[in-house]
Amino acid sequence: MMRKPTVPIVRLGARANLPVVSWNGTELPAYNTFYYFDQLIDHNNPSLGTFKQRYYHTWEYYKPGGPIILSTPGEVNANFFHTYLTNVTIMGTIAQETNGATVVLEHRFYGESNPYPDLSVESLQVHTVQQAIDDLEYFANNVVLPMPGGDNVAPHQAPWIYVGGSYAGALASWTMVSKPGLFHAAYSSSGVVQAKVDFWEYFEPIREYMPRNCSSDVQTVLTHLDKVFSSGNPTAILEVQKTFGLQALKSPTDFLSALRNNLWDWQRLQPNTGYLSIFHRFCDQIEMKAGVPGPPEGWGLDYALVAWGKFWRREYYPYLCGIEDPETCLGTANATLDYWTDTSVNNNARSWFWIVCNEVGYLQNAAPENEPSLVSRLIQPPYDLRQCQLMFPQAFPQTVPTPRADVINSRYGGWNVKLDRIIFVNGAPQAILMLML
Repeated sequence: MMRKPTVPIVRLGARANLPVVSWNGTELPAYNTFYYFDQLIDHNNPSLGTFKQRYYHTWEYYKPGGPIILSTPGEVNANFFHTYLTNVTIMGTIAQETNGATVVLEHRFYGESNPYPDLSVESLQVHTVQQAIDDLEYFANNVVLPMPGGDNVAPHQAPWIYVGGSYAGALASWTMVSKPGLFHAAYSSSGVVQAKVDFWEYFEPIREYMPRNCSSDVQTVLTHLDKVFSSGNPTAILEVQKTFGLQALKSPTDFLSALRNNLWDWQRLQPNTGYLSIFHRFCDQIEMKAGVPGPPEGWGLDYALVAWGKFWRREYYPYLCGIEDPETCLGTANATLDYWTDTSVNNNARSWFWIVCNEVGYLQNAAPENEPSLVSRLIQPPYDLRQCQLMFPQAFPQTVPTPRADVINSRYGGWNVKLDRIIFVNGAPQAILMLML
């Protein structure tokens, strides 16, 4: 299975229990107060009516004439993202420095901001990148913010600044292309502005910046596994799956896909994560032998394969899957699982995969044959795209879809965008670096 989207939640610590007070000493509503905006269901057909779109808001630092700092957490439920209103984040810092107010708007089809009461294929017809961009415009032009003077802060009356990261960071660039003049400025952190179906480069910064011995041993093990799983020898394949405690997985390719999870953990690292993170524990398990770290080339196949398997059996499987069985947690063989069929709202994975399958791709697969790879060569785009059919059989009944990444790039500029007053902030070790500017 492709990993579900995640966005880091910022903690306020002891500050979370303190009252929110404006610059002039006025006590304001708590950061975690939700407000509701009447958003259009379909911007191409306003006659369909509106739905309630949630947002957080504070005017802690606001003075008349200051900007409105708008953000969205993107492809997740907005619960707990009220912390992004504050000066522990970049948008709150911008607000503090410019006497601005902050708003965190929940993205359509995530959390409780749903145009329709389910996530059926029929409902998701209005779940597109352009509809999300139109949401930002309609919100900015029509919202009456619940603060003094909140009815006179539309973009023609006050500067609006958009801040976002990852997919929400891409929305910064895409919106400024699609809606010139809507935002006075924008800040795109790790914005994946270039849509790409086969995004094998996702793993390249991980390979380059993870511990060298760990990278070497992962590649050594995967080269061996590819030989075993390409041999067609069911006994040898089963023995490998047993090493990892995943013999219950019906599809051998699902097993190879599951190993990507150890690498996906890299994206969860933060500057304050430290070396007790699940990613670093993974590498320590493979590279520490009797308290001694492996050499740059690693310990080699025999030790690394057994150590990696032991890590999965003893620590990683309970961390990743809890009490679920392997097929439910990691498999794609059973199309009747709730994971594929559940159309209830507040299902981040389903909402995000609709965009992945139709518009952006971002499939994180093996590198080409002439490049080193942290992923099995047997994990190619058709494997992940088949999951689009499992989740949306009504939309893709005959063949796997081809995400319209070229349309997104043509419409919004991708890497070739030329804009004023937008900051693209990227870091070299980031897994999504190859899609940024």
